[in-house]
This record gives sequence, structure tokens and C-alpha cells, in this order.
Amino acid sequence: TMLVSWVTFIQAFLILMVKGADQWSLRESSNCELKRKQSDLNSFLWTIKRNPPSYFYENSKKAFQESNMVYLELDLTDPYTISALTSCQLLPQGGTLQDVLPRDIYRRLKRHLEYVKLMMPFWMTPDQRGKGLYADYLFNAIAGNWERKRPVWVMLMVNSLTEADIKTRGVPVLDLYLAQEAERMRKRTGAVEKVEEQCHPLNGLNFSQVIFALNQTLVQQESVRAGSLQGSYTTEDLIKHYNCGDLNSIIFNHDTSQVPNFNNVTLRPSEQITAQEIDSYFRQELIYKRNDRMGNRVKTLMEEHPDNSFFFAFGAGQ
Repeated sequence: TMLVSWVTFIQAFLILMVKGADQWSLRESSNCELKRKQSDLNSFLWTIKRNPPSYFYENSKKAFQESNMVYLELDLTDPYTISALTSCQLLPQGGTLQDVLPRDIYRRLKRHLEYVKLMMPFWMTPDQRGKGLYADYLFNAIAGNWERKRPVWVMLMVNSLTEADIKTRGVPVLDLYLAQEAERMRKRTGAVEKVEEQCHPLNGLNFSQVIFALNQTLVQQESVRAGSLQGSYTTEDLIKHYNCGDLNSIIFNHDTSQVPNFNNVTLRPSEQITAQEIDSYFRQELIYKRNDRMGNRVKTLMEEHPDNSFFFAFGAGQ
């Protein structure tokens, strides 16, 4: 998720969708390259050898069922979490994007979102429509109130508004599903991060970096619309590599925060420096610092509750 769940959605940061409980332990080996040895494939379940044992998710219902404490990145069942995530994305003091963006970028952004809204009914699948998911509702759920959001969050939103990703919408994000299952099974739930710790690094980019990132995102999406550029990695690609245990795949490394891969674009030397600065900033803030912080909190939790078995589920970007 991964801005592993940035809006858990970011959602860190990389987002993984589940289509039902029975798919937890399914690995779609038929879609994996048979050239690789099974020993080369990774499992995303790690066991901490203690008594009782604790687990880091992936593919074991048994580990989930046997644990009595389930901890995710954020507590998605807490209304404050959702409210704080929303507030974090908004421009301060009631500002609007039209007030802060260069006129040309604002105009291109508005045009692109109009295009997405027009195309969304054609992008949706019969299965989505059969479940009562309508294009207007979905567009408003993703892009509603976009004019009040900070440019960096609009950039992330635009990067996810692609045909391939729209086709996967309407399924609960994995961490929310796990939280709901844990509550249903009356397990104790918790989180190892605060909303502010996920939001503030994104909001910490300086304005020129944000404008650069938004502009490059629009350039890429405009090129896709014109047919001159193939779309970047999608949620479906991520699910495939994840199910294959392909942790070392380029798909997990092409970008640390759902920011488009600017290296695929021909940039001037000064722009290459900016792109590298953004990538370095996100790696430091969203990967290295988070890993250290989250690891220390996991260690503390287990030390404070030596008689409990934990199940930890974090995003693929960790």
C-alpha cells in the first residue's frame, strides 16, 4: 500500500487488494514464470521465533487465526484515522488549487480529470456494474473535492486514475479487510504508526518539487492518452508479482512512493537532479525512517506483551 497504504493508499505505500478470504493463501502459480525455482520465490509471511510466536503477514490463515493481537500500519477502524487522513490532504485555510498552481498546469489538470470522468464508464467492468458500482460514484469517491487538495496528493490521485487501476476498484483494501476480520474474531487490534507520520513526509516536499512531480505526472498521462507511451505499473501488475512471491522484481523497486517513474522521461540535467532529489527524499522518509520507527515499535510491543502472539501486516514497500 506503498506509500504503504496511502489512504491506505497511500494506500506506502503500495496497495494490495483482496477479492475474498479464500484468496489469502492462493498463489497464482499459473501466472508465474516457470523458469524460476520455487526456492527463489519469496513468502511474505515471516515468523518471529518466540514463545508464543509472532507473525508478519502474508499467506497464512492459520497464523492469523492463532494470533490474539493484530497490528497494522494505521487503525482504519478508528473514525479519527479517516478524518485525519482527509484533513492532511487539504490545502490550509480553505485554499484551492487554482490559487496555488501555475495557470497552465491547472488547466491541463482540469482537462485530464474531465477526460477521466468521461472515460470511466467505458473503463469499468461488467462485474463492477453488476455490484452496483457506478462511474459517477466511483469518480467522486476518488477525485471528489480535488480542487481543495494539496498538489502532492492530487499528483498521487492522477497517477492512480488509469484504466487498469479503475478496473480493480470496489474491493476492500487488504489492511482494512484484515482489521475487520480481526474485530469479527474479537482479537485485539492496534497500529504502529500515527496518521501524521504517514502524511507529513509527503507534505514536506518543497513547492518547486511538487510542481515538478505534478507536471511530469500530467506529461506521462497525456502521453498515454495520445498513445505515445504505455501505462506504468498497475495494481494488477503488483498483485501478480506479489502472488508469485517475486519480492525482488523491478515492480517493487521502480518507485518508493507511488510517484511516477520520472526516469522514463527525457529530462534536462537540472530536471534529472530534481527527480533524484525527490526519489532520495521519499526513500529516506517513507522507507528507511519508517522501517526503523516501525521496527522499534514492534520490538516494544512484544517486550511489553510476552505472553501474546502478534500478527503484523504492513505494506510491500517496507
